[in-house]
Amino acid sequence: MSKIIEAQAILKALGLPEAQQNEIAAYTLLALCNITEKDKWSHAYRESHGISKGIMRFISDNYKKEYAPNTRETFRRQVLHQFVQAGLAVYNPDLPNLPVNSPLAHYAISEIALKTIKAYKSRDWNKALTVFFAEVETLKKQYCKERELSRIPLSLSDGRILMLSPGRHNEVQAAIVNEFASRFAQGSHLLYLGDTEKKDLHTDHETLERIGVSLTTHSKLPDVVIYHEEKNWLYLIEAVTSHGPMTPKRIVELEELLKDCSAGKIYVSAFPDFMEFKKHTNEIAWDTEVWIMDFPEHMIHFNGDRFLGPR
Repeated sequence: MSKIIEAQAILKALGLPEAQQNEIAAYTLLALCNITEKDKWSHAYRESHGISKGIMRFISDNYKKEYAPNTRETFRRQVLHQFVQAGLAVYNPDLPNLPVNSPLAHYAISEIALKTIKAYKSRDWNKALTVFFAEVETLKKQYCKERELSRIPLSLSDGRILMLSPGRHNEVQAAIVNEFASRFAQGSHLLYLGDTEKKDLHTDHETLERIGVSLTTHSKLPDVVIYHEEKNWLYLIEAVTSHGPMTPKRIVELEELLKDCSAGKIYVSAFPDFMEFKKHTNEIAWDTEVWIMDFPEHMIHFNGDRFLGPR
């Protein structure tokens, strides 16, 4: 029997849905277990793999099966995500604090799944399956708890606490609310904040509608939106780590989105450090503001006629 068929049989026995018993899922399992066509399942071992340079390369090198580069998302969304949910794989075990969209993201076979799979085609197989199903729920809860502990807490003015997913981008977003707003937007409150895991983690729909901002599922607000009601100023802030700053093109897009907004608009590019800022100086639009997390008490004004305020 070929290893691909055996891998599919294992996935079925471990309770994976039929959609995750297909060829691509079977190849993924073989890669996570480092099993070639000639290996015995008892020789499986744990080693972390990225998707493109790990799993897909293993499949190409050992099974001569080529997948197009854009298939990466299929592996991630239709196989690995379900493997993690089922306790079969672990996400970022070597660096659990990696942000969701990090290029260093990786997967490994879980310890309990590895122990179970190594028993395949042996007399201990049925016993190993029983142990797997008994333990996997506990392990999944433990992993979720560890993931929650690494989240970034963000306290809102009304006492609520948002838990942001880990990563540099969300560290900048938290600093915008905690550091920037307390210095340069005193008395304002948060209207919108996106998260790398959840686009609209916090949205004050009522206030946005009241000042003329109508959102649809396709609306692309900046990372952070803050509103000062007394001044009627709307701070539109991009947290620049993986994505760009307030460019002229981005300003045009936002002006169109906010054409019915009654508030004065202030465009801000927020950077984690001066090095990141220097990478983008040629892109930043005039008549916008720059704030750097490492120098929270200072602003850089890309203008010549006035300091912070709407244009």
